[in-house]
Amino acid sequence: MYELLYSDTSLKQLQKLEKSVQQRMIRALERLRIRPESYDIKKLVGMPGFRFRIGDYRIIFDIDREKLHILILQIGHRKNIYN
Repeated sequence: MYELLYSDTSLKQLQKLEKSVQQRMIRALERLRIRPESYDIKKLVGMPGFRFRIGDYRIIFDIDREKLHILILQIGHRKNIYN
């Protein structure tokens, strides 16, 4: 099982979301933590890391498979996250 690590930016972005969306993101991250390879994650082109799609929202993260860490870099709506 992987450990979730949050950047300061991602924590601030998560706190700005509505409570229902926050809960949805946290549940999705808990599922991702257990088995990240079984979900719809894609390697980003031109940016480091991966993206995890949850409806209209995206989570940008990086995986350290040796240390079993998932570093959450950004959380936000799909129209704003890639800027």
